[in-house]
Amino acid sequence: MSRVRRILMTADTVGGVWTYALELVRALQPHGIDVALATMGSLPTEEQLEEASEVANLELFSSNYRLEWMDDPWPDVTAAGDWLLELERQVQPDVVHLNGYAHGALPWDVPTCVIAHSCVLSWWEAVHGVNAPDKEWARYSAAVRRGLQAADVVVAPTAAMLSATERHYGPLGASTVIPNGRDLGGINSERKRECILCAGRIWDEAKNIRALAEVAPELPWPVYVAGEQRQAGVASAFEFSAKAGRQMQSLGKLNPQALTKWFSIAAIYALPAKYEPFGLSALEAALCGCALVLGDIPSLREVWGDAAIYVPPSNTEILKSELLHLLRDEEHRLEMSTKAHRVAQQYTPARMAASYVELYELLLNRGTSKPAKLEAVA
Repeated sequence: MSRVRRILMTADTVGGVWTYALELVRALQPHGIDVALATMGSLPTEEQLEEASEVANLELFSSNYRLEWMDDPWPDVTAAGDWLLELERQVQPDVVHLNGYAHGALPWDVPTCVIAHSCVLSWWEAVHGVNAPDKEWARYSAAVRRGLQAADVVVAPTAAMLSATERHYGPLGASTVIPNGRDLGGINSERKRECILCAGRIWDEAKNIRALAEVAPELPWPVYVAGEQRQAGVASAFEFSAKAGRQMQSLGKLNPQALTKWFSIAAIYALPAKYEPFGLSALEAALCGCALVLGDIPSLREVWGDAAIYVPPSNTEILKSELLHLLRDEEHRLEMSTKAHRVAQQYTPARMAASYVELYELLLNRGTSKPAKLEAVA
């Protein structure tokens, strides 16, 4: 049983960090660790509240403070910092686990780890091929750098994301890689249908759903896309109705159960992403037996090795060719789905939690003095 008994963890409710956080909290329960989860970005939905209520070792503290990457966030970031420090005094955690950057620089009384899930500067570089405009993002960059440098340890889900973090924000102190984990519970055995699925924020250019929209009319199988088409204050990467044609259909934003059903139905999961620091949706698809066609970027190759088919995000001809080959060759498709499923089974919440417990213990043993550079504990 771990000596660490209580964690104060932050999370946002508007992205994959919510899923990551709940998976980790559940997996920490067998270690005897309770978690006070402080959420920001927007108030949890009724569905998210129900999810959280089912996690026995979780106490939820909700807010709608703006996140550091949102428009004009800084008054809220400051107010959220005061709120978090008050929560630290209230819940008296052994370790603070921050799924964001700016609050790493707060005067915490206990050791802290900052998790580098993604960031604006690496996203911008991957999507636009140039550095983010300094005029717009200088304050963000400075706040992230301060948070990273103040943390006792920085964690990323892939070595590729850890390298990008160091490249954009300068040398890190102690750092390590802990891959994400996912458990979809009892997956219904569905007969695979002749269709292609993609899941992600349609408005996010990094997901590169535009490329799928361009090739969909030339594919014999329909393409289904699950995800939000619009985000307040963010322009969509493309207008879905104008590009999709009859072969590409929007499923809208699905709840986790409905999305899992679609993963179980689809024979192929396609995500020609330009930027994906880990890729939880690909992991979910592989757990449900999909063959994977992914963007050829270092992070996805790191996670999947030879268990996926990779396509240059900017080359729609190769994307079309690989999809056509895969959907026409059932033997190859089954081989790739088997490989992906085998790799996916390695990325379990239990393995993720064990690595974090090891890290928490190390931080607790060393107190607030910064440990030396860490080897990956995953």
